[in-house]
Amino acid sequence: MLVVFLFDARLTSMTDISLAHIPIDNPFLERLGIQLAQWSPGYAEMRLDTSADLGNRTGRIHGGVICTLLDSVCGYCGLYSAPGDPVLRSLTLSLTTNFVSSGEGTTLVAKGYIVRKGRSVFFARAEVWLDDIELLATAVGTFKYVGA
Repeated sequence: MLVVFLFDARLTSMTDISLAHIPIDNPFLERLGIQLAQWSPGYAEMRLDTSADLGNRTGRIHGGVICTLLDSVCGYCGLYSAPGDPVLRSLTLSLTTNFVSSGEGTTLVAKGYIVRKGRSVFFARAEVWLDDIELLATAVGTFKYVGA
């Protein structure tokens, strides 16, 4: 996974960064339509607009889509590197997921947080929210940094 961060010197803070400035650079996530909305040390936020294509037989968002968001946002929260720093990559060692609700809405919002970071492994937690209102699922994961 190659993560590229484009820096515009006119920006005054991380809050000035728009989606156009944060390429997700992951073909699978791009195909699903997932966008990296926020990215900073120890934090990542991804968004995905819902559609019938993402549903299961009951008409709800497929659990695999939610697991993909949880895994991805957990991984990305440990991979932020400042412009000019080496790109970081990782592999998922474990991911424990808990589904807590379901619902109907327009946007899935995944938020990932570093719990602890070592030299070769990091631990993260994540949440997926429906329209930033209803908590759908949580996860904790262990990730290993890998070389280029």
